[in-house]
Amino acid sequence: MGWIMSASRIFGIVVAVLLGAASAVAGDRSPTVVELYTSQGCSSCPPADRYLGKLAEREDIIALSFHVNYWDYIGWKDTFALPESTARQRRHGRALNARYVYTPEMVIGGVVDVVGSQSHEVEKTLAEARLSSLNSLSVSLTESDQASATIRICAKAEWPEADVWLIEFDKQHTVNVRRGENSGRQLTYYNVVRNIRKVGTWKGDMTEIPVDLSAIREGGRDGCVVIVQKAHGGPIFGAARLQLLASN
Repeated sequence: MGWIMSASRIFGIVVAVLLGAASAVAGDRSPTVVELYTSQGCSSCPPADRYLGKLAEREDIIALSFHVNYWDYIGWKDTFALPESTARQRRHGRALNARYVYTPEMVIGGVVDVVGSQSHEVEKTLAEARLSSLNSLSVSLTESDQASATIRICAKAEWPEADVWLIEFDKQHTVNVRRGENSGRQLTYYNVVRNIRKVGTWKGDMTEIPVDLSAIREGGRDGCVVIVQKAHGGPIFGAARLQLLASN
């Protein structure tokens, strides 16, 4: 299990040091991003995977399942593991001053980590996130037609520079695990991340970034999410999701 800082402490530090005079406007909030770092080869992960499925049903949360590859060596290679997911988790670890990363880890808003199976602690942390002045950047991801969409990020003076990430996901997958710690189990995963890429940089100005949906649709993805996050890791300032409907 990884090192965990209390939600109250981390949110207090981030709000005071990072955003200073910035404050959230009532109703001007993005959904809270919850990232579960999991593996099909991790015997302690299934309860967290099920819980993420419940969080994925909520409109005020963007819940994503990031499958990591560092447990592949213990007998079962995760069929959804991405090196980019492992790299993203390690960036979170550096931003949180964690000694090491672990599964099942939930990272909430980019600023606090919680053991993913501890639902009461997660709910407490989510409540704290809603009271913070983070996550108040207006972000949208709007589909223009079957082949294109546009990311729009509003202007916020004196905010730190941020990376703009586009994350593609599948709504649900069920896997029959044949070896390793979960051998013989049928496991279901929700909002499974299938691709992660940086699509731009936000520097405080009104920003628009075009998104080509053609390859995303051809890959059979169910949706995508845009995350605007402090450069090189840290707080998520805003996020939006786009559920892709089947082509006519």
